[in-house]
Amino acid sequence: MAKLMKARKLILFGLLLLLATVGVAIYMPLSAGQANTTTVKNVALKAIASGLASPWSVAFLPDGKILVTEKPGRLRVIEHGKLLAAPVAGVPIVEEIGQGGLLDVVLHPNYRENGWLYLTYTAKDQQGVGVEVIRAKLQNNQLQQQEMIFTQRPKLQKDHHFGSRILFDQQGYLYITLGDRGEQERAQVISHHIGKVIRLHDDGRIPKDNPVISPSEQSTEAYTFGHRNVQGAAVNPWTGKIWTHEHGPQGGDEINILQAGVNYGWPVITYGVNYFIGTKIGEGTHKAGMAQPIYKWVPSIAPSGMTFYTGDAYPDWKGQLFVGSLKFQTLVKLKLDGDKVVSEERLFKNVGRVRDVRQGPDGLLYMVADDKVLQLKPAY
Repeated sequence: MAKLMKARKLILFGLLLLLATVGVAIYMPLSAGQANTTTVKNVALKAIASGLASPWSVAFLPDGKILVTEKPGRLRVIEHGKLLAAPVAGVPIVEEIGQGGLLDVVLHPNYRENGWLYLTYTAKDQQGVGVEVIRAKLQNNQLQQQEMIFTQRPKLQKDHHFGSRILFDQQGYLYITLGDRGEQERAQVISHHIGKVIRLHDDGRIPKDNPVISPSEQSTEAYTFGHRNVQGAAVNPWTGKIWTHEHGPQGGDEINILQAGVNYGWPVITYGVNYFIGTKIGEGTHKAGMAQPIYKWVPSIAPSGMTFYTGDAYPDWKGQLFVGSLKFQTLVKLKLDGDKVVSEERLFKNVGRVRDVRQGPDGLLYMVADDKVLQLKPAY
């Protein structure tokens, strides 16, 4: 066994030496980020639900209940601080595979009037697996009046990079983020949904003013393209602009502000490198006609979930952007100056892989981390 281990080390050393000899850049991991993780004074983490199975997202109902998606395919309800035993009935058949499953949940901006809630999930057909979006009404702990809003085409065999955040902008348009599904070149192909952000009316119709991205194409569902895996999206409440973040490969996580028809570069340009061997991807970090991120992380923090804070519960936090980190199991706070990120701070340590972060109607922040939903409760 000792001889085998020694042989493996020699092979690895030889590979690294060869790469260095031929001029390939070797990726050397940095420390755990450029921002220090700090202790948050006067804020306590309170678990309001635990024992969940891979929770992914939360939404807040007007009656005080909280909806939570579980990746295996269950929609759960938290009521009066207690997780109800019975999941919501009527959830569509979900194909839980790799990073896929029951993912985002969002309420219609006029939910009090129309009762529509929206779910993203992965479903299977003869081609493979892909993202679908339904809307439905929650009545007597059951999803009723279900309508299919969107089906990703094509469905593919691979089990990762589904993206799958959904949001409404201030004009009422619905946006759906879709990853490259591990077939990165597809992110630059306009004629299908892979590696795109989709823009629809709330009933699934394609807006007539969607951008015509390619002269050979009519306007489609695609609003932007060239994305790797967008798992955070939020509307800046002060400007109305849509901010997203996406996973980079071993570095190069990005924050972008979406503009209609813009190419965000993947995989032609990126600040990330190939896993393990650290070789260059694409053509570099810049190219004419492709957007630069407004902020990036090298090394990656594996961002997921994002919200702008508008409340008054936490002194000095109003107007700042919050992002969950899967890799470092922390909450990232970004101080903003207009459309620029001017500083970063990491809050709490080892809270679990933060999948989602939202502001509740009570003005408090909530995180989905590992098997819990956590409330950031002021301790004064």
